Amino acid sequence: MTKSSTQPSSPKITDAPRAQKRSRPVQVADQIKRWVVERDLRKGDKLPNEAAMIAQFGVSKGTVREAMRILEAQGLIVTKTGPGGGSLVGEVSKDRAMSLLGNYFYFKDLSLSDIYELRKLLEPALVAKLAGTLDEGTLTELRDMAHQYPEPAQTPEEEKEQHISSLLFHARLADAADNELLGFVISFMARILSDLTVYRRLYATPNEELWERGRRHQIDLVEALASGDGDRAHAIMTSHMEGAERMMNQQEMRITREFMAE
Repeated sequence: MTKSSTQPSSPKITDAPRAQKRSRPVQVADQIKRWVVERDLRKGDKLPNEAAMIAQFGVSKGTVREAMRILEAQGLIVTKTGPGGGSLVGEVSKDRAMSLLGNYFYFKDLSLSDIYELRKLLEPALVAKLAGTLDEGTLTELRDMAHQYPEPAQTPEEEKEQHISSLLFHARLADAADNELLGFVISFMARILSDLTVYRRLYATPNEELWERGRRHQIDLVEALASGDGDRAHAIMTSHMEGAERMMNQQEMRITREFMAE
């Protein structure tokens, strides 16, 4: 079969000894994904019908259907009913991809230092690249975010809001990256750090020093980005990451001590 054929041309699952440890539906799902990638299919392109897949993979109707359910749960295919319906290539949204990846790390017991180890490497490099490239609309949006909280938090709830807002600032910078992988990783780190802040209650005690340093770094960073000063942007973000890691770890230790004292 040629690459342009509408029928899958990958080998049957029985020809792949290594894959025998995995369930048949999972093997078929992997074969379908490879078939889609090989043909550079895009969102909305139609997949072969059920009968064609049964013949190609040499498995039962139930196995093919379970494989399709796996792919549908992952967001990789969409099934439509009625005239002209069938299985179509789907597209996994950024939010869904982060949710799935977050599930993977949920039981990994990530520490704040684990997250900041990556943030210190990636975020200064990102802003150095962004300096002088952002349009006025994006700069205005970042300025507004940096000035959103002119006063320190007075309650734990306000502290939580300010923590999350600060991380949204970093996610917005990530959205501006021309390297989608870099932007995704930085956005994901902001997301899991936001989740850690909430479920470890790192906001329970308002931290004025963290607010002041974070706010000042954001304001200075936007101006460095606007002026096209990549070296200054890099230095500001590095300083911010180092200080934030130190204070967030201190905050976590403080919360832990208070909890144990109770």
